[in-house]
Amino acid sequence: MSTSRQSSENSPQSHPHADCIFCRIAAGEIPAHVVYEDEQLKAFLDIRPIRPGHVLIIPKTHFSYYDDLPPELASASVHLGQRLGKAMKSLYNVERVAFLFTGTDVAHVHAHVVPMHTKTDITSPVYVEQQDLTFRLAPQAGDDELRETVAALSSCLDHAVANQ
Repeated sequence: MSTSRQSSENSPQSHPHADCIFCRIAAGEIPAHVVYEDEQLKAFLDIRPIRPGHVLIIPKTHFSYYDDLPPELASASVHLGQRLGKAMKSLYNVERVAFLFTGTDVAHVHAHVVPMHTKTDITSPVYVEQQDLTFRLAPQAGDDELRETVAALSSCLDHAVANQ
């Protein structure tokens, strides 16, 4: 476990996201089981893992949402996820490793890298009290609905690109 403390200039009161637990982990103010660290990113074990080896990747700089990440930092996160995924496949003897950005618990961009032992590891029954649930595929969307969605997303994407 990494327990090193940063200097007082990195104390919670001196940075703008003092209440962000991931900023504090990035600064070394809160200990974490660090798997990888460089000048931009920190990867550490999730303390509430879906599966053993569940890793979180965070940028050391605070960004609330993944779409706010500079492209270079997003790319570095994905690349690290790929490296971790290859290691997890070997270590845990799994065929697949999930990589996903979420933001439901902490408003600091973070990616989950999870070795998948079953296809429901991401929709994880670990979170569900009633353990004997069965899952089905989501209903298939109709072609008209899919075309409308493509048109709407494409229009928004074109608008976003034009405004960059």
